[in-house]
Amino acid sequence: MRRVYLDYNASTPLDPRVAETMRAAIEDGYGNPSSPHWAGTPAKQLVETGRGEIAALLGCTPEEVVFTSGGSEANNLALKGAFFAAGDRPVHIITTEIEHPSILAPCAFLERRGARITHLPVDRTGLINPDDLRRAIGTDTLLVSIMHANNETGTIEPIEVCARIAREHRVLFHTDAAQSVGKIATRVAELGVDLLSIAGHKLYAPKGIGALYVRAGTALEPLIHGAGHESGRRAGTESALLASALGKACAIAGDLSFVAEMQRLRELFWDRLQGRFGDRVVLNGHPDRRLPNTLNVSFVGHVGAAILAAMPEVAASTGSACHSGQIRLSPVLAAMGVAPEVGIGAIRFSLGRNTTLKEIDAVVQHLEQVLA
Repeated sequence: MRRVYLDYNASTPLDPRVAETMRAAIEDGYGNPSSPHWAGTPAKQLVETGRGEIAALLGCTPEEVVFTSGGSEANNLALKGAFFAAGDRPVHIITTEIEHPSILAPCAFLERRGARITHLPVDRTGLINPDDLRRAIGTDTLLVSIMHANNETGTIEPIEVCARIAREHRVLFHTDAAQSVGKIATRVAELGVDLLSIAGHKLYAPKGIGALYVRAGTALEPLIHGAGHESGRRAGTESALLASALGKACAIAGDLSFVAEMQRLRELFWDRLQGRFGDRVVLNGHPDRRLPNTLNVSFVGHVGAAILAAMPEVAASTGSACHSGQIRLSPVLAAMGVAPEVGIGAIRFSLGRNTTLKEIDAVVQHLEQVLA
């Protein structure tokens, strides 16, 4: 069997058009963007062009885009930046039980420094109840952080509704959109958010670059102190190479015409699995409110990690972990109330722009052999 890549939610290959942009930046963008001479000016132009392309995708102004080293730094800047900008006032932060570790770990860090943290539950499909958010907001609530779409199941949260609730209470709202940018619409005005995180390598850009949208007037204490780069919000000389790469990736992502075909392939994949395995395969996540490329399924009576180990030609993911012979259920599936005997059989297949029906059929046939 030829190798098949179905792990696009973990990382995407570099788009050839992004690579072409980077090759040009290597030649022209070696100067320091902060230097006002002939070598620095082209680098500055590359950085600002990239910033403008990100802003165009999100529907914000370029001044509201802060470059970061990736989605994790963007999430940390949103949470810690808001916390430390609040000064000595009591701080309450609301998030969910199914967030990425780059949200949950900073929340635990801030809790050790006096913040009060509330983790909202989710239902069996991975959705939060906006009424739970409304009940959780208190007079000391500073920030709500809810991911736009879950990285494991693809479930899309009701961000517009939740952001409106936060706005009614004059509470900041952040969303981790690392998985959703480039797959579904992420216009910040429509979402109603104050802060939004992007990760380049989920978007056919290279690793090591991301961005945080910061609504004008939102106070954040920088994570990295130094000179006044990024309008004083993140010290460190910008990389014209990486900024232009993320910008180009965002410019390409504005065209979502490929999404319908990707969703069609995902549905064909699910239909074929059901046809081959019947009730021995279970869908994890919301059946409808789900990223168009994501299929998280459990093979009942099996261990997901063992299935993947038996077909090394297929690149996919399982949220469960195996340590010293013990299988640990994915925290996301556990929060959803998935039974352990079902959850340990979970595999996340995530499709991308390059996925073909031939690859899907090959994986289904291989699964049939492995599970026979």
